[in-house]
Amino acid sequence: MIRRPPRSTLSSSSAASDVYKRQNKFRGYLKVWAAPISLLIFLFLFGALGYRFTEGWDWGDCLWMVLITITTIGFGEVEVLSSAGRVITFLIIGGGLFVVQLTLQRFIQLSELGYFIKLEELRLRRLIRRMKNHVIICGYGRTGKEIADQLYSEKISTLIIENDPTRKTEAEEKGFNVLLADATMDETLLLAGVNNCRSLVVTLPNDAANLYVVLSAKALNDSCRLIARAANEEAASKLKLAGADAVVSPYVAAGRTMAASALRPIAVDFIDLLAGSDCEIEEFKLTEHVETIETFRSQHEYVFEISKRGEALLLATKVSGQLIGNPKNKVSISPGMILIFLGSQEQLNRIRVHLKEVLVKTT
Repeated sequence: MIRRPPRSTLSSSSAASDVYKRQNKFRGYLKVWAAPISLLIFLFLFGALGYRFTEGWDWGDCLWMVLITITTIGFGEVEVLSSAGRVITFLIIGGGLFVVQLTLQRFIQLSELGYFIKLEELRLRRLIRRMKNHVIICGYGRTGKEIADQLYSEKISTLIIENDPTRKTEAEEKGFNVLLADATMDETLLLAGVNNCRSLVVTLPNDAANLYVVLSAKALNDSCRLIARAANEEAASKLKLAGADAVVSPYVAAGRTMAASALRPIAVDFIDLLAGSDCEIEEFKLTEHVETIETFRSQHEYVFEISKRGEALLLATKVSGQLIGNPKNKVSISPGMILIFLGSQEQLNRIRVHLKEVLVKTT
């Protein structure tokens, strides 16, 4: 009977294999410069040894003479050279021209083969692997630009996936990290760190592509918060069925905002002012584990005086899809409840610390 190795063993061996492949790839990129660098080191050692034996200079003067000779700076000889010293200088000049020519040829060849583009991609991939709790934006169109700018103003780590080189360049000029790839591919989402991100925003112009990305992201990381763009109500309903946590239609949202501005202008202005202030609105989702909630309530109060914890304002609670605004000071917490607070980051952190035993753990 053949025994299958445990999943943890398989995953660890796969991770080790990926690391080994990345290391070999990095060594391959460096290997192309081995010949020019080796020849340059050899030329320095040969020249320094030559001056040492022919002129009797100390090592500092020898290396300095080699440097100014190779670079053709021409500061002048350290001391008057003997005939043997001039022969060494002639050989250094010839060797220097050969090394420079070889380096320039290698540089041109590598540029034509896209070496430096691949090197930049390698740097970006190493940066992405270190990113945690970031936001992924699929598509840098008009909607994607506004989202990226807002996240940038909030100093949120952001990664953009875009398959248009022109838009990629535009985003990079604004300081964003951009992955030039197709967002509908699983390998692209994995490379972008979908397993470590806090949320993924899909703003592709095609509803079918948005649906495909949501399905892929949901399969890869079920706990990732997914926000999608939809052109109409039918697409919005399908995206929700696919697993999107929030679906926004630009036309519907614009209409509601304009109507709210006409009917409730002060409320709309308040939201705009909130975006530029130190105050934030944050939601805290409690675990659905009943025993954990019961233990927490037994250790504290059955009715938790939530508004007195850190001075943050409790705006609303959400239980089983029902939103209750302006709740009373004393709230009885329950499994799966969502608490929505308004306050400064310091106040929200105090709430987070107090509720850490019952909060859903996020990446």
